[in-house]
Amino acid sequence: MPVRTSKSNPGTAGRGAGLGLALVSAVAFGGSGVAAKPLITAGLDPLHVVWLRVTGAALVMLPLALRHRALLRTRPVLLAGYGLLAVAGVQACYFAALSRIPVGVALLVEYLAPALVLGWVRFVQRRPVTHAAALGVVLAAAGLAGVVEVWSGLRFDLLGLLLALGAACCQVGYFILSDHGGTRGERAPDPLGVIAHGLLVGAVVLTVVARPWNLDWKVLAGSATMDGSPVPAALLLAWIVLVATVLAYATGVLSVRRLSPQVAGVVACLEAVVATVLAWVLLGEHLSAPQVAGGAVVLLGAFIAQSSAPAKGSPDPVASGGAERELSARGTAA
Repeated sequence: MPVRTSKSNPGTAGRGAGLGLALVSAVAFGGSGVAAKPLITAGLDPLHVVWLRVTGAALVMLPLALRHRALLRTRPVLLAGYGLLAVAGVQACYFAALSRIPVGVALLVEYLAPALVLGWVRFVQRRPVTHAAALGVVLAAAGLAGVVEVWSGLRFDLLGLLLALGAACCQVGYFILSDHGGTRGERAPDPLGVIAHGLLVGAVVLTVVARPWNLDWKVLAGSATMDGSPVPAALLLAWIVLVATVLAYATGVLSVRRLSPQVAGVVACLEAVVATVLAWVLLGEHLSAPQVAGGAVVLLGAFIAQSSAPAKGSPDPVASGGAERELSARGTAA
């Protein structure tokens, strides 16, 4: 009798690693609001917090940008698109939307991105998507409605909704560009190099939008209040820069490289759940029953979506003659 080896399936291992990275990214991104809110309450303008976040991360990643400076020559369009859409666009559109519509509405519209991803894959790339992936998106969107309590203070503002939809489209660009690989015979660009240059581009764009020369720097020298406890403002900013931006973008891009479009998009919805739970624990913003139920539905949607597609590098069921036409994970992600 032949002896079975203990060598694991590389496709399964790759998807497991990708999901782990995606969860780390969701937690890191989700913690940005909890750290930013005390700074805003202390007197910083929201756009100034965004500028500090992106610019600080760009400075941290500057050595990597210098190391991969050849990307400026070989992939200028990719770097410009990543900086404009994945970094500056999402942030600027979202915060502009908040000035006109409730936070819950803006967040829900922004996280329609997974549905837009499926539309991109199905109608632009003309590739099949599974019923399970579509169901996962529907469940995630429905769950998010509960997490953010979209019915609270709901009012119609066309411009505000368009800005939130713009943030969703920019988030689609984040996933698509994060999964951008090399063409045939060409090596894919280093993901960390793309992030570093994208942050630099985003910092330049946000400098024009946020006008940081009006920033109240004295706030950063003092402390901010987090659920009644004073916390150094500089510490909160360090968390936003190092964890909620550098770590979040790095793990997010690396996870997209290992997952299919619908998986990465739906797992990203967990950011809203993480943000709500952290606000409950750290800011004393208690969860209601609909929020708890909504979070469970988001988790269910993410699980259904991630189980519907092959991992990066695994055979495409379409090409291998499988009965179910699943989306190959070699394509772009949203």
